[in-house]
Amino acid sequence: LIDKSDKYDSRDVERLQQDDKWVENYLHWRHDVVDDTLKMIDESFQWRKEYTVNDLTESVLPKWLFENGALFLHGYDKEGYKLFWFRVKHHVRDPKQQLEKKKLVAFWLEHYAKRDHGKPLTVVFDMAETGISHIDLDFVRFIVSCFTDYYPNFLTKIVIFEMPWIMNAAFKIVKGWLGPDAISMLKFTNKSDVQEYISGEYLPPHMGGTDSFKYSYPPLVDDDFQTPLCENGPITSEDEHESKEEIDADTKETVELNEEQNLNQKKMNSVEQISKSEETDKTEFKPKNAKKALTTFKGPLLHISPAEELYFGSKETGEKKCLIVLTNVTKNVVAFKVRTTAPEKYRVKPSNSSCEPGTSLDIIVSLHGGFAASLQDRFLIMAAEMDQSSGAGVPELTQFWKEVPRTKVMEHRLRCHVVESSKPSSLTLKENTFNVPAKTNEDLHIQLTRLLQINKRLQEQIDRCLWFQQLSVVLSLLSVTVVAFCFYLTYTQRS
Repeated sequence: LIDKSDKYDSRDVERLQQDDKWVENYLHWRHDVVDDTLKMIDESFQWRKEYTVNDLTESVLPKWLFENGALFLHGYDKEGYKLFWFRVKHHVRDPKQQLEKKKLVAFWLEHYAKRDHGKPLTVVFDMAETGISHIDLDFVRFIVSCFTDYYPNFLTKIVIFEMPWIMNAAFKIVKGWLGPDAISMLKFTNKSDVQEYISGEYLPPHMGGTDSFKYSYPPLVDDDFQTPLCENGPITSEDEHESKEEIDADTKETVELNEEQNLNQKKMNSVEQISKSEETDKTEFKPKNAKKALTTFKGPLLHISPAEELYFGSKETGEKKCLIVLTNVTKNVVAFKVRTTAPEKYRVKPSNSSCEPGTSLDIIVSLHGGFAASLQDRFLIMAAEMDQSSGAGVPELTQFWKEVPRTKVMEHRLRCHVVESSKPSSLTLKENTFNVPAKTNEDLHIQLTRLLQINKRLQEQIDRCLWFQQLSVVLSLLSVTVVAFCFYLTYTQRS
């Protein structure tokens, strides 16, 4: 590799020397045959430099490529692998555009490989409503070769939906490109059997599913999170069937919670991560199979609790609400947005707002209707600093998000976790934490931790008040001294 280093991007060579997992993926994909592995590394590195893979961004690719909607990432298969969609009906064979389209494939693969550290993908060729003009064997071959030759151990299966009969002969050629190992990954499906591999929640209606997701551009922060939530959550038919009692109870609970939060959280400093001693105590209380200790993600703009996962109950346990605490650690107003991979399931209040400097704000995430949380559900919190002169109303926020550069947006992702039986030790809002008697040592610890955090905030607020009080006394004494000195000067001049 060293002899041909001029043919490679130095960043790839450096990564190969430092990333053992990457080397293992090449070896595994070539069945631990060293010569074959080196050959694959050589070919893939030359390809990566030719396509400038490390430098592919939205700005260097034509906007129409993204708007076309032929290629995108969205959803998961039944094994939890990300779906890479190729909507063939949106692709028209055109040799003049071929290179740019191939770079778009490379952009998406590299985008996902860097974000999820190479976790494998499932490719879906959606061939519904396709005809002769959409058939492009060269482009199909390129997509296949990306997985077989350039991205090692990155393919789990290729799901082909409703392949037209005219493509039967062509796919015999495709099988020849795949080789014997990858042929077993081909899954030919139609509406009646595609759900063997992908559940209905991630299939569009024309494939027999219920996924209302529609690809659109912009934005392109992460294709999982295309659909922003509105302030009161998405409106679905499920809402119409909720009883008035449920809505009233939900409103009352939210109001009581907000009153308590407003008393304890206005103009307070950030919630610090639990100290090591506190975590040690939590470990002693922790029952078997319970979740890990509550932590705080410390971002440059916001501190976010919990740091990694939102804990919901299963249908049996009935835990349907979680709390996300955002704390602004800057000296400016921070605008934030919350997005989700499953907007039909969740209400987020607030989902698009701002946080004042030094204050904490609670976001309530709740399931509604008959929905249950899924391990594949994700939340994305986006945040960016606003100028002091900017307003924080809905029009101002809308304009702000249109203009803010991507480089200035902080992003943090949260996963969902479903608790089957024992009550989770997270910020879950099934009941008011302060009014429910402790049922377990862990519940008691959660309450104590929450009280300690509030107590710490109040103590900091008191310390600030005392400091201001002392400063006021000093300034008052200085004022008296200055006034007295002025009187003295006036008296001496008259004498």
